[in-house]
Amino acid sequence: MGEMYQIEDGQVTDAAPSALETMVVHLQHLLGDAVSSADISGGQIILRTTSAALITLLISLRDDVVASFNQLTDLTAVDYPDRPERFEMVYQLLSMKNNMRLRILMPVDEGQTVPSVVGLFNSANWAEREVWDMFGIFFAGHPDLRRLLTDYGFEGHPLRKDFPLTGHVEVRYDDTLRRVVNEPVSLVQEFRDFDFLSPWEGMQTQIAPDAPGHDDSEQKG
Repeated sequence: MGEMYQIEDGQVTDAAPSALETMVVHLQHLLGDAVSSADISGGQIILRTTSAALITLLISLRDDVVASFNQLTDLTAVDYPDRPERFEMVYQLLSMKNNMRLRILMPVDEGQTVPSVVGLFNSANWAEREVWDMFGIFFAGHPDLRRLLTDYGFEGHPLRKDFPLTGHVEVRYDDTLRRVVNEPVSLVQEFRDFDFLSPWEGMQTQIAPDAPGHDDSEQKG
């Protein structure tokens, strides 16, 4: 975000903190119990809320003439497997009127349904599909909640921390059947435990003879 400045006695001073603080006070009065906290971090406002209060919160932020956070620029999720509520939804809003950005953080438990915000912001359509595809978070009321980045028949959600690096299935074109087929991956690797010797133990035999680490005895045996 571009920084905001003002001129005082011929000197350029940073006006962003005072402007943001004023907005935070306004939002606290406007939103009340819809937010559990309101802070300033990294030059933007950070609000924390719950799934039950999300829609009311977004409507207030969008329609309030002072706040005017009427653009949803992004939404995504983060996986924290060690937390009691595993996921955290992240909504990024922009107020062109005030030249301010606002982030909403919302905890989501495993298997919990999140209300879709497509009815409030059209830009949420594909973003929610991506979160469903990558994390497996279901959005109630979404008009077309299909996978967005992975193929038909894909198993699992790749951005979850427990998703294996090799995946569960392999998608390839079968020349005999003349169609795309899904087959189980035979070289499954443990959850985020990257071992350079597995599942590629045989790679030494394919190293060029003059490459460092090459051992002729392995091929001669």
